[in-house]
Amino acid sequence: MATAADSRNDAASSPAVRGRVRLQTLVFIRWVALAGQTAAILFVHLGLGYPMPFVLALAAVAASVALNIFLTLRYPPTTRLSDAQAALYLAYDTVQLAVLLFLTGGVQNPFAILVLVPVTISASILSLRATVSLVVLAIAALSLIANYHLPLPWDVPGFALPPLYVSGMWIALALGAVFVTIYAWRVAAESRRMSDALAETQMALAREQRLSALGTLAAAAAHELGTPLGTITVVAKELSRELPATGHIADDVRLLIAETQRCRDILAQLSRRPEGEPDPHLHRLPAPALLDTIAAPHRRRDGVVVVVETAPGRGLDGTMPPVLPHAPEIAHGLGNLVENAVDFARSRVTITVAWTMAELTIAVADDGPGFAQNILGVLGEPYISSRAQSGDGMGLGVFIAKTLLERTGAQVSFANRPEGGAQVAVTWPRSALDEAALSPA
Repeated sequence: MATAADSRNDAASSPAVRGRVRLQTLVFIRWVALAGQTAAILFVHLGLGYPMPFVLALAAVAASVALNIFLTLRYPPTTRLSDAQAALYLAYDTVQLAVLLFLTGGVQNPFAILVLVPVTISASILSLRATVSLVVLAIAALSLIANYHLPLPWDVPGFALPPLYVSGMWIALALGAVFVTIYAWRVAAESRRMSDALAETQMALAREQRLSALGTLAAAAAHELGTPLGTITVVAKELSRELPATGHIADDVRLLIAETQRCRDILAQLSRRPEGEPDPHLHRLPAPALLDTIAAPHRRRDGVVVVVETAPGRGLDGTMPPVLPHAPEIAHGLGNLVENAVDFARSRVTITVAWTMAELTIAVADDGPGFAQNILGVLGEPYISSRAQSGDGMGLGVFIAKTLLERTGAQVSFANRPEGGAQVAVTWPRSALDEAALSPA
């Protein structure tokens, strides 16, 4: 599966994913259809006593029964069909149904509407090419049985519907096949896109959680290993003083001391934090301090200044800013927004922390080209990846950031600033932050 947003978008719009549907699922659906066909044939011929080619109709059903039995015995239940195989399977169902309709009145048969079932299934699980092929096959079959068919089973010999009505039935079924397919395919494609995007969100969150756990583990390891390494150093120095200054044993002891010191230096680097960075073990931080931590990796880029400003509401000057949990969702979501702003900024990114008694708002603004007006209303949806004067970025990353932040109770909005540049505002109700700050980490 492609990792770039554009390739993921192409995959979503052309969902020809191998192994999307199990053979057993289609076999089960066919069993249900065959049960209905058999019941209808028996009821019409034996129950109502209408004349019809009873043996030929049962032979068409029996052929599908034999095929189902063969597929069940030949392939294991977990077998998954490729796009072409599933399309061929559904094409057979369309042809088999057309044969039954040919024997029982063509499109005059009320059950002719069932020709929509295979194309609807195809639109839900197969590629656009396979679905279009099945629609063409279904319309061709409808056209054939509309003109060539055996009489409709009826209690009045020679009964036939008016040609104009039959033509209307054909048009209705053909248009129904087209419109139902378009609707089902669009809905299924959107569902697949959202499912893929949510899967990427889960993966991003899992990566953030693993990185956080890895940092904690490194700090704990450095702390725990520091004591035994100190003991080894002390003992090695004692041995060095008691041994002669020359000789291979003395050289080995000096090497042991040097390597021990090297290990202690490595552990010190693992536990050392950049200047001004808060302790990663602090799970709750004032909002400006947390934003400084998130923005720190992006301040190393040449030519772009990243500034964190505070703006308490009226009557709140001098009050402490709200506390945010150092959660992976918040760290990754805000970090993604800051990274995007730095990517598009010309010289400056401003992160503003504003709060009132009711809410906290973090706004990430840049002095770049801003958002394209044609996508401003749909930003935050997956695979929206165009921004003014740029052909990349602001696609799946923004969707992931928005989804993760909304999980924490925030609302995310996008806008262009009057003075130029883009702004993303993230707003939390203070009640949601208070609950998060009091909850255990």
